[in-house]
Amino acid sequence: MNATTEKWVYSFAAGSSDGNAGMKNLLGGKGANLAEMSNLGLPVPPGFTITTDLCTHYYDNAETYPDTLDAQVESALAAIEKDVGTLFGDAENPLLVSVRSGARASMPGMMDTVLNLGLNDTTVAGLAVRSGDARFAFDSYRRFIQMYSDVVLGVDHYMFEEVLEQHKMDSGLILDTDLSAEDWQAIVGEYKAIVERELGSPFPQDPREQLWGAIGAVFGSWMNQRAITYRRLQNIPAEWGTAVNVQAMVFGNMGDDCATGVAFTRDPSTGEDIFYGEYLVNAQGEDVVAGIRTPQHLTIAGKKRNGSDLPSMEEVMPEVFGQLAEVRGTLEAHYKDMQDIEFTVQSNKLYMLQTRSGKRTAAAAVRIAVEMVDDGLISQSDAIMRVEAGQLDQLLHPRLDPDAPRNVLSKGLPASPGAASGRIVLSADLAEDMAQKGEDVILVRIETSPEDIHGMHAARGILTTRGGMTSHAAVVARGMGRPCVAGAGGIAVDYAAGQVRVGDRTLEAGDRITIDGATGEIIDGEVPTIEPEMSGDFAKLMTWADSIRRLKVRTNAETPIDARTARDFGAEGIGLCRTEHMFFDPERIVAVRRMILADDVTGRRAALAELLPFQRQDFVELFNIMAGLPVTIRLLDPPLHEFLPKSEEEIAEVALAAGRDPQAMTDRAVQLHESNPMLGHRGCRLGITYPEIYEMQARAIFEAAVIVAKDSDETVLPEIMIPLAATRKEIDILKVCIDQVAEAVFGETGTRVDYQVGTMIELPRAALRAGEIAESAEFFSFGTNDLTQTTFGISRDDASNFLTDYEHQGIIDIDPFVSIDVDGVGELVSIAAERGRVTRPDIKLGICGEHGGDPASVKFCDRTGLDYVSCSPYRVPIARLAAAQASVEAGLDTKG
Repeated sequence: MNATTEKWVYSFAAGSSDGNAGMKNLLGGKGANLAEMSNLGLPVPPGFTITTDLCTHYYDNAETYPDTLDAQVESALAAIEKDVGTLFGDAENPLLVSVRSGARASMPGMMDTVLNLGLNDTTVAGLAVRSGDARFAFDSYRRFIQMYSDVVLGVDHYMFEEVLEQHKMDSGLILDTDLSAEDWQAIVGEYKAIVERELGSPFPQDPREQLWGAIGAVFGSWMNQRAITYRRLQNIPAEWGTAVNVQAMVFGNMGDDCATGVAFTRDPSTGEDIFYGEYLVNAQGEDVVAGIRTPQHLTIAGKKRNGSDLPSMEEVMPEVFGQLAEVRGTLEAHYKDMQDIEFTVQSNKLYMLQTRSGKRTAAAAVRIAVEMVDDGLISQSDAIMRVEAGQLDQLLHPRLDPDAPRNVLSKGLPASPGAASGRIVLSADLAEDMAQKGEDVILVRIETSPEDIHGMHAARGILTTRGGMTSHAAVVARGMGRPCVAGAGGIAVDYAAGQVRVGDRTLEAGDRITIDGATGEIIDGEVPTIEPEMSGDFAKLMTWADSIRRLKVRTNAETPIDARTARDFGAEGIGLCRTEHMFFDPERIVAVRRMILADDVTGRRAALAELLPFQRQDFVELFNIMAGLPVTIRLLDPPLHEFLPKSEEEIAEVALAAGRDPQAMTDRAVQLHESNPMLGHRGCRLGITYPEIYEMQARAIFEAAVIVAKDSDETVLPEIMIPLAATRKEIDILKVCIDQVAEAVFGETGTRVDYQVGTMIELPRAALRAGEIAESAEFFSFGTNDLTQTTFGISRDDASNFLTDYEHQGIIDIDPFVSIDVDGVGELVSIAAERGRVTRPDIKLGICGEHGGDPASVKFCDRTGLDYVSCSPYRVPIARLAAAQASVEAGLDTKG
């Protein structure tokens, strides 16, 4: 359909409309639901919707409209005039309209609205006569001037507010409702004077000029900064556009038999099945949310629950409240979801202005979904789709008590959810020492490194002044389930002085602070927290999810506490055990460093022999906890220099403990230094150069597997993963080494266990040569953190410096380290999966990067046919739910 014949405008009125709820993409959420309420026969003021397609046309054509739009708008406007018996711009009986935005995804407060449009110096007099209330007429006119001037003309609203406040002060009045008609008339004059002074031209008096100005402003607001930012945070595509809704005004500010309000059909915080909301008598919609007057509760129960002395709508307007309660039931039964509704009462007559699925907390989402299944409103599959998987994060970590007071010192990035309070410590060693003595600590660092791992694990929370959402601190903290605030640039850490400076405030090490990993807030002192609950409705929802999903969910874990946590959250094995994290333990790091400093293979083997019992016990614990579930163990991956100390003091201390000359250690560190260690001597390259390292790790794995197999009835399923392989030959060489160790252990113990040897696909070459690699590798695990780095050629640790600009300019939709780049990295995963299965049809395929806990990435993995995802323990429930949603979307569920 071309621009000359396309229908751009859809009308609605009580009893019938051109659209319906299924046309959300075209009419936007607000327009589609206004049409649907009209079709239901609810009291909806008549109006029309200009489509989202028009918004797209507007931006594709240098912010101009198609020639046919004007006639369609005039026709729809005439229909409103006929319906309500008023005329747009008529001096005696004027039609007034509201102009509101309405994208297909709810974007509350992000775009612009204009009310009372159509008023001017002439029509205000007609409104005064028609309503019999000059005060109401001039109050409406001043509201319109202020709103239109702000939204359309670009005159700052504070200028008008200053005039209003000054007038009230001069008159000795407090509330807006205390002002008379004469007061408002005088204020209107001052408002118009502001506009003429600021713009050099008078306030527009032509209602049609006003209308097109407002329509243009709403379309323009789709690209305002707050809307752009909100879309980026909510992953809403810019090409969706917004609709514009023009609707006959109804007035909640005509007197004491008028009101306006906002309501939810259930409590959006808890999900409780109660009517929840607020209203104001003699007010317009913006008054409820502006905070100028204290809103009143809808119900007597709500009033009592909140200790309010103000009368409820149930008491003040019992008949209208009864009608509203009926509408509540009608809408929830029809939409089969909790609704957020806006209404106005004009002269004791109820009008519905909006309904939409209400925003809700994770706890409320779970409760509402489960109770609606129990009530027979929706199916189990519907319930699974109703809860945003990522939103479950709110339920899996302690959170701050919302009623507790807080003094926010600064703010960083919300890098890992949860909340924690503790004493400031500036070193990982001190964090571990104080934690062992029973102190709650917050580890505060400029940035963290792998050497801080023990302190991060010991701390209740982590705060860094550098780094982003995918920094080392953020990734490790999420894996451990520790709250983390990263990139808090407003904070300065002085290690030497043992101080943390926030503005003009100086905090000492040992002072108590609280961090909120969900908001990024750093708070003075200790704030009480609320622990999560994993039972009841949550457990029921997850049981339904598990019965539907195809994709298995494993965890990334290398400590017993993480493994147990993941099992409690429903993990079906370990998909990534990073053995290097075990090496940083204080009991082991000396032997690791002695191994690195050894001059020959004999010295390295001697140091590795000291590590063997520790590694073996690590794996015994993990195999026992997983109780027959698969455990994928990645052999040593990071370059050796990461295990060496950095400062001269640390070098001297380590050299003494290792019995070596400090200069020798410094020389070795220089020798191991690499310009680009991420692409350097790491992963399987270490195993090729120093096979004795992988031999020790393989022996520890097989000895542990044999011990557990003998001591329990469980089948032990070790999967040994060779990291960073680019060629089949690398795997062949190392697999021979691993198989030889296995046979040696089985011969020594008289016990055999099944095992697999596979590889981590994290290089583009490996993905492209997957068919060849699968001849030797029995499984692939896609390490999408490094695969993203090597595909894009960017460093995860440094990318935060510029990726935000890339998102703002539309180069990328979302940080590729947060959600998998389907077009690039995703294609490599698909290619590798397809080619690997051609060679080895039964090859096991999984993903173990941070993407394993991202709902969109989990759904991609399901579509690609992977067997499992692996993620940090606290994201296991998120992945389980996302996997179930993928099955529902693919039509594989049987619970509908």
